[in-house]
Amino acid sequence: MSSNTAANADLKGLFGLEGKTVFIPGGYGGLGKTLSISLGRFGANVVVSGRNGEKAEALATEIRAAGGEALGIAADMTRLAEIRDAVDLITSRYGRLDVLLNCVGMSRLEPMWEMTEEAFDTVYETNLKSAMFLGQSAARAQMADGKGGRQVHLLSVRSKLAVRGKGYSAYCATKGGLLMLVRQHAAELAPYGINVNGIAPTFIYSDMLDYVLSQDPAFKEEIIARIPMGRIGDPEDLISPALFFCGSGSAFVTGQVLYIDGGLSVTQ
Repeated sequence: MSSNTAANADLKGLFGLEGKTVFIPGGYGGLGKTLSISLGRFGANVVVSGRNGEKAEALATEIRAAGGEALGIAADMTRLAEIRDAVDLITSRYGRLDVLLNCVGMSRLEPMWEMTEEAFDTVYETNLKSAMFLGQSAARAQMADGKGGRQVHLLSVRSKLAVRGKGYSAYCATKGGLLMLVRQHAAELAPYGINVNGIAPTFIYSDMLDYVLSQDPAFKEEIIARIPMGRIGDPEDLISPALFFCGSGSAFVTGQVLYIDGGLSVTQ
């Protein structure tokens, strides 16, 4: 074997996901879809889930058509019983759950003085409560298997930065809570060989951002002006970080959050 071939084999071992089963709740959303397709191309058995089973299976069909292995399932990640049923289905079909890549998230933009209990609870249950019990259910499967695993949560730069002039109380609070949840779960699961990390982007082109910009078109220029690299992020900017945290290359990395923000968080 040549040195170049050996080096390529080593890199494939670090970042490839051949035969690994990856559970991606929220996997057919704007960012989740890009990650689901990419992980499928890198050899993972991709399980896409969300409330809309037809959308989940449509994406799974797309991944299979490209030569990957995928399954789409309907599950509401705010309901503990449905989370547990989804994990049981995955382990029954594939034998084990190697990676949880949690892409569940939402926002309700309401000024603090107008925030309703219903809106706050909805964002909390979607962004933080679901992450708690997705992590728990995945951990139980990974601990039972005894071979460790990976858990990766999609956060936001808003886990440590507030937003002026916008009603982001619920979103920022839940993403900040998720930051500490990543750290706490990492500390508790490290003895079992389970790594827990997070990816925290700034504004990335997606359906959620399109909605925000439709409400305030001038906000786009404000965003770009604050980002040192001078642009809004693309979903593809998340692929390499996800591969790193999901693969064996991050074996000695846990409790960390990587900010994908064009330098925003180091200048604000």
